[in-house]
Amino acid sequence: MQTFSLLNYMLVFLFYLLSNSNLYAQKASLANIDTVNSKFVVGGYIDVYYGYDFSQPKDKDRAYFVNSARHNELNINLAYISVEYTSSRMRAKFIPGFGTYMNANYAAEQGTLKNIVEGNIGIKLFKNKEIWLELGVLGSPYTNETAISKDQLMYSRSFAPEYVPYYLAGAKLGIPLSKKVHFSLYLLNGWQQIRDVNESKSIGTQLEYRPHNSLLISWSTYIGNENSVIRPDFGNRYFTDVYFIYKKGKFTGTSCFYVGSQETKHAAGKTEHQIWYNANLIGSYKFAPKFSLSGRLEYFNDPKSVQISPINPVNGFSSASASLCLNYSIEKNILARLESRSFFSDKTVFQNSESNPMKNSQLLIGNITVWF
Repeated sequence: MQTFSLLNYMLVFLFYLLSNSNLYAQKASLANIDTVNSKFVVGGYIDVYYGYDFSQPKDKDRAYFVNSARHNELNINLAYISVEYTSSRMRAKFIPGFGTYMNANYAAEQGTLKNIVEGNIGIKLFKNKEIWLELGVLGSPYTNETAISKDQLMYSRSFAPEYVPYYLAGAKLGIPLSKKVHFSLYLLNGWQQIRDVNESKSIGTQLEYRPHNSLLISWSTYIGNENSVIRPDFGNRYFTDVYFIYKKGKFTGTSCFYVGSQETKHAAGKTEHQIWYNANLIGSYKFAPKFSLSGRLEYFNDPKSVQISPINPVNGFSSASASLCLNYSIEKNILARLESRSFFSDKTVFQNSESNPMKNSQLLIGNITVWF
């Protein structure tokens, strides 16, 4: 199905919701501040880290990652101020961000767009139904990890979130289907794009199921035309991921699997569907009031280098990794961590300290995160 057809269906559905609502018939408009139910919150977050990559990259940029990606220097991965306003019919959020994560992950954006972690407004379409339309720069529904380290079981991110959108630009329609099921529909500029790179729009979905308070299961999809000046050979991209998060007592576990397919046109006119996929498993156990131990196993395979171009002249990218992380909660809003991470590949996609091709790599990284 073509992207423009999906866009037509979404617009018709949205028009139906608006035409059957009492949005414009209320005595108090959305322009009036709800002084009874309104709430204004300002917060902050600082993630400071030191990482030692035993490959010792000469430019100090660690290959393949945007989070905590500098070697052998004390630096800020992500720092931000969040400003949020909520009322009974409206909500707004603005989060400007700074740090090495922003430098690496927003390199394709222009000007001040490089500093937007999130910036969006939301309108409740019905007075008595929790159906929300949100517009702007949004958080991503894809994978079981985000860029906010304090909310993750490990300090470092797996390959999974590093190679899907951390942020999206467009519109999100959120619909609760029942007390346990929530559906979200996205109309997007593209695959992690604030500044659109072509004339097409993309479609995303997320279906969340909470059978009980201890378990969340999420299924998300994406379809969009990724053709651009940089990649004129790209056509439609199809992507889906499934993850779960389980928490009970002192144990928390999560796992994610995803697969993507990229239409690629060759010079002879042939179109190929290039596949990449990922799987991870993460667990954490709280063995003392302030201490927990987390571990992760993962595998990422991109044989046609749709997402990852190896730093050495080899065909495709693949790697497994194993990580162990000690977490120390100094206070309820101060978290210290120390993590060791080992990478293993069947290809020479890594380098040693002399820049010679290697099949493995090692990282030792520590951090302190504060939020308020």
